[in-house]
Amino acid sequence: MEVPETNNAGIGWPELRVQDWTGTRDTQHLWTQIVGKIRMAHAPMLNHWWQVTLYVTPRGLTTSSIPYGHGTFDMEFDFREHVLRLRSSRGTSAIVILSPKPVAQFHAETFDALGWPGVETAIRPTPNEVEPAIPFADDYRHASYDSEAVRLFWLQPIQADRLFNVFRSCFLGKVSPVHFFWGGMDLACTRFSGRPAPTHPGGAPNCADWVMVEGYSHEVSSCGFWPGGGDEGAFYSYAYPEPAGFTGRPVEPAEAAYDQELGLYLLPYEVVRREADPDRQLLQFLHSTYSAAAEAGHWDRASLETDPDRWRHPPARDPQAR
Repeated sequence: MEVPETNNAGIGWPELRVQDWTGTRDTQHLWTQIVGKIRMAHAPMLNHWWQVTLYVTPRGLTTSSIPYGHGTFDMEFDFREHVLRLRSSRGTSAIVILSPKPVAQFHAETFDALGWPGVETAIRPTPNEVEPAIPFADDYRHASYDSEAVRLFWLQPIQADRLFNVFRSCFLGKVSPVHFFWGGMDLACTRFSGRPAPTHPGGAPNCADWVMVEGYSHEVSSCGFWPGGGDEGAFYSYAYPEPAGFTGRPVEPAEAAYDQELGLYLLPYEVVRREADPDRQLLQFLHSTYSAAAEAGHWDRASLETDPDRWRHPPARDPQAR
């Protein structure tokens, strides 16, 4: 598919080396798990766990509205003012200050803050997909918070979210929202062929296999961004189940490579950031890796793909139609 021209060259792509904020990243990861689990405790189940995710906002990451009784509440990490905001449809609100503090303290303060909107909740008290899985209330190991690093990190998903939604608009079939999975700390968007998939083997650390079985119940081509896999994080793309020939098909740009151990294509964030036109570079990666999965997997592309600008060019009206 032809990649559209862009006019955002060099704008808003911050430099943030993973090694410069590893402690803060790991602490922030666990904080997002606490908030995500609170959403999961109250939101009705959706396919592939779409009800548990967070979403990029102009200020950080949000749960969006969470049902509670006959009303709603939400929680948002504000990475400009460095607070966690809690608001309810009753008009009540509270904040938790984001600063250097142990996970145990953030956990306690967040649950105290829920009392102001009048929310009673309980979550599974240990994190998922990390080793070791220290119970939140006992975790005094992770206590870093570099506010400038967090601000720069937030600007990375801002760019990824913007372009993943451009990419998402080209698909007419079933496709996920662009959402932040707090288990792996990655922003993702997933396309579906419409066919069921073989049972996923599971194997994620401290995560029940049936969680992965639900997540991968149908064939997918998935892309995302996470703060790992490169000096400054990486964009990724994979297919499940991986079709024969997937890794042998050409993908763009030339810097993209298939990681045999991880089972996915990686494009380092810093490669995109340094380009004269980062938008075009990333869209090439998204479209070409999806095409590799769809062609190798024999997807019905004609019925699944669409022109996102079709509304600008409506079909000619029959002059005899009334």
